Amino acid sequence: MSEAEDQDWPRNYYNYFTEIEEHFQRARGTSLFLLSPLDWALIETWKSGGIPLEAVRRGIERAFEKGRASKRRQAVNSLAYCTQAVMEEAEIMAKGGTGQPSAPVEEAPFSVEELRAHLSANAALLGTKGWGELAASLTQLAEDAEAQHRDLEELELRLTVIEEKMLAEARAAQSEEQLLKVRREMENSLRPYRGKMTADQLSRLERQFVDRAVLEQAGLRRLSLFYLH
Repeated sequence: MSEAEDQDWPRNYYNYFTEIEEHFQRARGTSLFLLSPLDWALIETWKSGGIPLEAVRRGIERAFEKGRASKRRQAVNSLAYCTQAVMEEAEIMAKGGTGQPSAPVEEAPFSVEELRAHLSANAALLGTKGWGELAASLTQLAEDAEAQHRDLEELELRLTVIEEKMLAEARAAQSEEQLLKVRREMENSLRPYRGKMTADQLSRLERQFVDRAVLEQAGLRRLSLFYLH
């Protein structure tokens, strides 16, 4: 990671998804290319697995270099094509001790008011679903936004717990046909890449894919600070 990137780490940390999307688009040379549900689920597995942003960037670049050098000149239409290279770069960085900083983030690229709005909006949305307990938890956090903004690491942990409960509620509300449709879509999306991933990677990706689809069908949003913007 360059000195400039290291200094801008807090901002990049909370823009993890956007940074990866834009880097993939630049590497592909098509700024209008939209990531698929599989791609977004894959980014979530990297984020939850603690894969440094810089490892993802390097892995994407390496995958495209390999693709360009290949005689077949295979078009890279999914982040899943970059999975192996990303994991290899993450391992290299881990061995070299140059991953993400382990210290808590001191600054965030959003204000207290933006944080309060994020929490309040999600509380209101959960309230419309009749999930009063979860809505009340978010409302309390929103009311205490100034204090929460001073310890974002702890807030992210709390939001993770609330989101897990939200996902359980949303999944329970789905019919068998709805869940079956999601799994069929997942299988079709994953089929070309199964041979490029480990069993653990596939398991994490499958879970994230289903979680995203369930929330989308329920009209809900992710609570994590990664989705604040």
